[in-house]
Order: sequence, then C-alpha cells, then structure tokens
Amino acid sequence: MSFAEVMNAYAGLDIAKAIQGCQRQDVIRALNKDRLRPEDLLALLSPAAGNMLEDLARRAAQVTLRQFGRAVQLFTPLYVSDFCVNRCLYCGFNAAQAGPRRQLSLDEVRAEAEALAATDLKQVLLLTGDARHKATLEYLEGCLGVLRGYFPSLILEIYALTTQEYVRLIAAGAEGLTIYQETYDQDRYARLHPSGPKRDYAFRLDAPERGCAAGMRWVNVSALYGLGDWRLDAFWTAMHARWLQDRYPGTEIGLSLPRMRPHAGGWQPDEPVSDRVLTQILLAQRLYLPRAGITLSTRESPTMRENLLPLGVTRLSAGVSTSVGGHGATKTGTPQFEVADNRSVAEIAAMLRGRGFQPVFKDWQPF
Repeated sequence: MSFAEVMNAYAGLDIAKAIQGCQRQDVIRALNKDRLRPEDLLALLSPAAGNMLEDLARRAAQVTLRQFGRAVQLFTPLYVSDFCVNRCLYCGFNAAQAGPRRQLSLDEVRAEAEALAATDLKQVLLLTGDARHKATLEYLEGCLGVLRGYFPSLILEIYALTTQEYVRLIAAGAEGLTIYQETYDQDRYARLHPSGPKRDYAFRLDAPERGCAAGMRWVNVSALYGLGDWRLDAFWTAMHARWLQDRYPGTEIGLSLPRMRPHAGGWQPDEPVSDRVLTQILLAQRLYLPRAGITLSTRESPTMRENLLPLGVTRLSAGVSTSVGGHGATKTGTPQFEVADNRSVAEIAAMLRGRGFQPVFKDWQPF
C-alpha cells in the first residue's frame, strides 16, 4: 500500500474548504482529546485555531514535556556533493544555476568529520544533490565508511532510492533518513520540478516508506513550507507521519519545519510563511503526533528557535554550513540556502542549558 491511496481516499473532500469551515468549538474539542483524528488536525490548522494559539501552545507544551522531558537532540548537516541534475525552481543546487560544483574526496570527508567530531557532535546528516552519476551508491558507501569512524548516528538526506538501495546504505552505516516531499500538491509539484528525476512525484512520495521497509531506525518527513498552501502541506505531512507510525511501529518517525529561505537562485515563495503561521504548524503537528520528534533548523533565527523550543521542538541543528566543504575543507561550494542561526555547537548547548533544557549529543549506539 502507498500513502497515495490515503490521499486518494480524500479526493472527494474539499480540504481547504473544510479547514476554513472549522469553528472555535471544533478547536476546543480537539484540545480536549488525547488521540486526535484527521478532522481534529483540520481544526488545529484552521483560521479559528490561529486565533487561539495561546491555548494550543499551553497544550502542546504539556504534551511535549510529558513525552520528551526537556531533552533536545543536537546534530549538524554535512554536505559532501552539490552536483544536481534537477531543475527545481526553488533550490540553490538547481542544475541551471551557474558556478562551479564541488564534491568532496574521501580524504576531504575525513577532514570534515574530524572538524565536526571536535565539537562533540555525535549525529551527522549526510547531504548531496541529486546526481547519481557523481554521488554514486559506491561513493556514498565510502562516505559512510569514513564517517562511522567518528559518529554513532548517520542520517541520509539524499536523492530518493529504492528499498534495496536503502538496505545497502544501512549496511554501510546509515541508520536514518530525512526526505521532504516539498509540496503534497501534485500539480504545483510538477510546476516546481520541470525536469530531472525528482519530477517523479510518486517515487518521492513513497521514499519514506521504502526507508522504513529497508530497516531505517529513524525516518523524518516534511513539506518545504512556502512552496504550496501551507495548511494543506501541513495537513498531509502530519497525515503521512501518522500513517508511517501506524504501519511501521518499529521505526521512529519525525517531522521537520523547514520554510523557504533566500538562496543563490533568488526564487521567492508564492505563499510566504510567517512566524505566526510556522508556530501554528508546529502546535498542530505536535498535538496530532505527540510521540514524533520535531526538528527546527538554522533556517530560523535564534529568537524564533528559542521561543518555539518549549512548544514541541525536540531536535536542533547547530554549527551549520550549507556549503560543500564548509567545516574542514580548504575550499567550499555555494551554499544551498542562507543560514539564519550561525551559533556554534557550544553556543547552542549553552543556550539550552541556560533555558533548563538538556542538550543530547548521543541517544543511540549501534551494536
């Protein structure tokens, strides 16, 4: 079964209209439930809920504290290749963008690993563009082989793979997968992805399930907010995560809250997402998915990240560079997007402790 079948089951419902029709009493009813249904999620994403954010925030803070305590996992992305054959209109790695491309040698990957390991980080997100002829499976296996000598937790954020390809990279050391659908609006997805393998909406939509089926310990999903109607994308992201939780109880399912940031291409979102909107997305998804880890990246400002911490955030990136070779190499590539929170790992950890949170560097060790 594919999540597409779940989406098709809602084909007769005007979801946008249903959201707009939700009233204050629908929001109150959702806030008084322990396990929310899809109609409750619609209520929490509605304009009515937007006028009740303090009520949502109080409930979300209680749920987060009960499920996660005050622990916050720290990690950082490691970009190893920015070659890409896709022409995604919103991405700084777009194949149409001029300028040199960069892919690290395994010796350079080791230099990056040594620099990151010196910060005490134990979890790294391995990122590439979508160019199989450059960042081949063999190359990725080599990168993982180097990195597992430094970090117990390695997560992939790469192009979509088959189940057997994920199995292969798990054997090489990967234990998690992050992959964004970008937007769940299939028509808009097609317009935003005019060419390249990423244009295959269905193959990308099923990638998280293939990761679960392959044996990933941790799988993280999201839309990229600002590409489509944020209410619809937030609804389908949460529905996708719940479906994966129910279907693969042995896999930890997480969410992210990325929104469009400036990048080299200069593309601007059709539907910008405000701080207030991002807060509502976080609160609605936390209440619908009380057990899901939620990541807030350095796309967001220090103030925004700190203000949202008690309301559902359980993972923060720190010491981030979005350029290939941005940590230990002598030459760096073009950033994928601009970072808004440039604080070091030590500074983020100190901030967490100062606010009464526990920075977690390591929560898992393979046997």
